[in-house]
Amino acid sequence: MTQEDLAEKMNITRQTVSKWELDMAQPEMDKAIELCRLFNCSLDNLFRDDMVLCSEAYTNLRIETVPAFRYIKYAVISAEPESDAIDRVRSIAHKCGVDNPRVIGWDFPNVSQEQINVFNMHGYEAAWILPDGTVPPDTGIHEQAAHKYAAIHIGEPFGNPFVSIPNAYKTLMEYMRVNGLEHTDKNVIPCFETDGESMDIYIACK
Repeated sequence: MTQEDLAEKMNITRQTVSKWELDMAQPEMDKAIELCRLFNCSLDNLFRDDMVLCSEAYTNLRIETVPAFRYIKYAVISAEPESDAIDRVRSIAHKCGVDNPRVIGWDFPNVSQEQINVFNMHGYEAAWILPDGTVPPDTGIHEQAAHKYAAIHIGEPFGNPFVSIPNAYKTLMEYMRVNGLEHTDKNVIPCFETDGESMDIYIACK
């Protein structure tokens, strides 16, 4: 994002942004809070941490055509559903003789407001990308045609996941906006993330 881009979003001058970057001035509290919203960070992140290190966590921003694939999926709704959903599809893969399955996941939307607000629960759906010729027993198999995605790589997503992962989605959405790409959820998984110590995040494009 250029200084001009940020200045336009914040309704300030480019010179003000330049002064912030050069430590010649600090943003007033209302602008600081607006910056935190924009960059999905805390005031501590903004004023005490090295935000350049955060940006360096993201690499390989790209447009990628994901080849057609077959998959099975499993959803969990709980306070921490991600590991349960991923472990479930991994166990199915291991029973089929696959030791290193390719697993992806995404937020599961069918959660009630009561589950969210009262019980602090959310949903997560994990999927195992099936190798050619693999047919897990007693499990529904889904198919997706080849499709275009915007994608980004996160080197260490779990060092500060409540900042790094949402920021990656924001970065992708901004990249799509700048390049005139529209998000789609028609007949494809709208967005997903790969499982592992590093992570790639994908958002489907028209």
